[in-house]
Amino acid sequence: MAINLNNNIGEVFTQELFKNKNVSNNSNNVNFADMLKKELDETNQIMQAGQEANIEIATGTVKDLAKANIAIEKADLKMQMMLEIRNKAISAYKELSKTQI
Repeated sequence: MAINLNNNIGEVFTQELFKNKNVSNNSNNVNFADMLKKELDETNQIMQAGQEANIEIATGTVKDLAKANIAIEKADLKMQMMLEIRNKAISAYKELSKTQI
């Protein structure tokens, strides 16, 4: 009896992703604008924490250098992700604008 692990792993991963992000498996319940706003708000909070960590390092008031470094790297990665999302959205818009009706 052969088991297709790829499908099972993908299914488990998808279920875990939906469970962790409080997103239902039914795509009709997901509002893209709300999801995007939530991610932008989260990115803003992470960026502010990274900026505060930078200020603490610059002024020498940092209590835990490792946590400050993690906050800065987290902010950098989140910003890179948002830039990629923006680039994909622009690319999709350009592709749609080329479509003839």
